Amino acid sequence: MFRYRRQKLLIRTGGAVFGLTVLFMLIIWILPAGGDKAEKTVRKFYSYEQAGNFSESWEMFHPLMQKRFTKGHYIQDRAHVFLNHFGVETFDFTLGDAEKITNWKMTKDDEPLKLVYKVPVTIIYKGKYGNFSIKQDVFVAEEEGEWKILWDYKK
Repeated sequence: MFRYRRQKLLIRTGGAVFGLTVLFMLIIWILPAGGDKAEKTVRKFYSYEQAGNFSESWEMFHPLMQKRFTKGHYIQDRAHVFLNHFGVETFDFTLGDAEKITNWKMTKDDEPLKLVYKVPVTIIYKGKYGNFSIKQDVFVAEEEGEWKILWDYKK
């Protein structure tokens, strides 16, 4: 009788361990890693920019970025420079792989952000002055549960 209880306990314990292992693996598989979230955030940001929806892209900026220029100024400037000056109606973009960085600063005077992801972006414009590309590293940090866009202003 004691042996029967011990076998039953081992079966239950083994089943519980197996179930928890499967659950843990599913959570890891389903929830994207930080680098994936960063790339998704950058893709969404540039999709807004591509559509000329600069209001929504500005909303995706980290508070440090939003301090650099007002929403109205950003919308006007972005449309003016890229659409009017370059004669571009839209653009394509490609993203590189996200790279994890610790203690990154947007400017040399800012407090360091503990964790950011650097995502290389190439924007391909086709305009009245020909085709050209701009390459820029875009940085993404989590702020109050949301992933936010930053640009590098260090000199």
